[in-house]
This record gives sequence, C-alpha cells and structure tokens, in this order.
Amino acid sequence: MASLPSTSVFTAPPPPSLPMGPVRSSPHLVDELEATFEACCASLVSQDYVNSTDQEEIRTGVEQAVSRFIEVARQVEMFFLQKRLQLSSSRPDLLVREEVNDLRSELQRKEALLRRHLDKLRNWSTEFDDLHSGSAPQPHLTHQQLTSMPHPPPHIGPTSMAHPSTSHMR
Repeated sequence: MASLPSTSVFTAPPPPSLPMGPVRSSPHLVDELEATFEACCASLVSQDYVNSTDQEEIRTGVEQAVSRFIEVARQVEMFFLQKRLQLSSSRPDLLVREEVNDLRSELQRKEALLRRHLDKLRNWSTEFDDLHSGSAPQPHLTHQQLTSMPHPPPHIGPTSMAHPSTSHMR
C-alpha cells in the first residue's frame, strides 16, 4: 500500500467534471481510484480535522475527497461498461453463453429449493396424518434438527413425566 500524501485536503483543487470522450486506460484509473480512496480515508483521520474547530471546513474537505473518489469510481465503471460493450459487439455469443449459464445456475438453485420445500411438506404431511389418525406419532426429525431445537417436542422422551405447567395440579 502506498504511503498517504502529505498534502492537506483543504488545499485540494475542486474535482474536475467527468470526461465526455473516451475513458483513460484501466491501470491509470485503478491507481487514481486507490489514491482517491486513500485521500478519503486520510481526510477522515487527518490531524487537521482533529485540531480544527470549524465544522464547515471539515465538512467541505471530506465532501471534496468523497466526491473525487465517487467521480473516479464512475470513470472506472464507465471503462468496464465500454469494454463490455466492445465485447458484446465483437463476440455476442459470449454474452449469450454467459446468460445461459446464469439461467442454468438459477434454475438449479430453484430446483434445490423446491426439493427442500417438498421434503418439508412430506414431513409435515406425515406428522399431520399421524396426529389426525390418532396413532402415536413417530419422530421424523433428524438428530441435527433435534439438537438445534430450543425445547424437545412433546412426543419425545419418557411418557410418565407430566408437563411442567400441570405438575402443580396433582
């Protein structure tokens, strides 16, 4: 990590406007983005601000550093959007392939979610059928589910023990 510049944020020139033409090359933009980020961080912990009592001066300096960082971040974003546009015009098949892969992964994720919900529905249906038929319900919970529960279900454990809330009624 490069050392922070020793110049005060108060003497920084106002940020220039966004370029209307082509964006500069990526290595220079990345270096500039890093430098503006470091300037933002430096403006927040600067001794000039710690010793200063003028809140408006502090606010102005921080706002200038942050707006400069945002400006450079937008330039980086524009650079990548331009590269993406160039790629889409020269190799449209890559974009289609990427979209197909995204859709496949989303479909797999949703199918897994549906399987989990279906398993839960089957478990609840079995529990409901057991309770509705009047037969003693069989535990359908895994060991992990049992240990993660805050209180054990009422049908698990010795049957001769009374419920704690009814023990005073004997």
